[in-house]
Amino acid sequence: MLPNYPAIYTDFYELTMAQGYFLSGRKDDTAVFDYFFRKIPFKGGYVIFAGLSDFLALLTDFKFHKEEIEYLKSQGFEASFLEYLKDFRFKGNMYAATEGEIVFNNAPVVRVEGSIIETQLIETLLLNILNFESLIATKARRIREAAGNRVVLDFGLRRSQGFGGIQASKASVIGGLNGTSNVYAGVAHGLNVSGTMAHSWIQSFPDELTAFRTYADFYPDSTVLLVDTYDTLGRGIPNAIKVAKELAEKGHSLKAIRLDSGDLAYLSKKARKQLNDAGFNEVNIAVSNQLDEYLIKSLLDQEAPIDIFGVGTKLVTAYDNPALDGVYKLAAVNEQPTLKISENIEKITLPGAKTVTRYFNTDGTFYADGISLADEITPDSIEHPYFPSKKTTVSNLESALLLNQIMRNGQPTKSIPSASESSEYCNNQFSKLSPEYKRFDNPHVYKVGISTGLKQLRDKIIHLKSNK
Repeated sequence: MLPNYPAIYTDFYELTMAQGYFLSGRKDDTAVFDYFFRKIPFKGGYVIFAGLSDFLALLTDFKFHKEEIEYLKSQGFEASFLEYLKDFRFKGNMYAATEGEIVFNNAPVVRVEGSIIETQLIETLLLNILNFESLIATKARRIREAAGNRVVLDFGLRRSQGFGGIQASKASVIGGLNGTSNVYAGVAHGLNVSGTMAHSWIQSFPDELTAFRTYADFYPDSTVLLVDTYDTLGRGIPNAIKVAKELAEKGHSLKAIRLDSGDLAYLSKKARKQLNDAGFNEVNIAVSNQLDEYLIKSLLDQEAPIDIFGVGTKLVTAYDNPALDGVYKLAAVNEQPTLKISENIEKITLPGAKTVTRYFNTDGTFYADGISLADEITPDSIEHPYFPSKKTTVSNLESALLLNQIMRNGQPTKSIPSASESSEYCNNQFSKLSPEYKRFDNPHVYKVGISTGLKQLRDKIIHLKSNK
């Protein structure tokens, strides 16, 4: 669920800074901000960019209502600033990668241009949505890679952090999952919804077989039976086979059985044999219970005959890496480039309005991303941001701009993509990423370089700032 009042879905300091700009006569100053992240999560080799469609939808309704103005008045904000906020709308420009794009650390993913107040006020909203959805989409992609072409469903709503579960379900599908148990997300975002039964259904009947039969009577063409409530191999699967025979006699078929506990590799193999011996080779085996990409890979490495994975907690909470460290940094004020200096060289930001170009190998796979100044002539080479001896020629390579204008003067320049469109785009782009960047253990580091012009500007500003 997205906030009804996006303008106050923010940190307090964004508002105090905005008021400071206003009271100091700087409301018409211009600014450029970059959104990027410094570290790839899950010790992986890539990030799936997600959340842009939700962010844009909120930005088109970014305004301060009467009750919000009254609240800010009670917090001590000045009357003149509050009067300014009454008619506030975002009227800036925005450039971004396409939702579902494969992106890498330290390269801008979004560039925002506008007045210093408007670009500042949207910071928290942008970070909150893009960081979370990109994180979950990335986790989903890893799970998709582990599962291959098998069906993978998001079962995580009950374990998610509040209404963030809605965004998590959408991001999961963008990342490559087939659907979700989350009905709200299904309605809101056009996602495929799916589900079976809980143990409580079976426990509420006098016996397991009656529970199975009753469910099958109501859903004869979509029955998935949970077989581990009492005795998986001794009673659960034999009872499921009885129901499968009864359905077949009526012209229907059992869709699947589900395992939710125990040794899933062992039980799935035994279940497959029992089903096949009974003549039900077409009945699928679904599993759930604390799955992630590593457990799925382990199950398949053991040749577990599993057709469907239901993934919950470890997906929607990004269990092993619960935050993406995306940042939103000032790059220019009144058309003058600026940067943040740090004793940690990796935290020195890149100045000026920039663009990102993706370069391709001759087979169409990704080779490198190059960051250059927006008004710079296409560079012949790019170099490592911190080690200038590492330099690569790109003039002979096919290329494409990664950041494209998505908002002009506060208005979208193109329609907002659906989750399924972003998912399709993600699948297409991911096929262009070489395997060495996809592996879970020690993935190859993707090249992200800067142009000579950008490096010279950065070094010049550092020198000037350091000598003041």
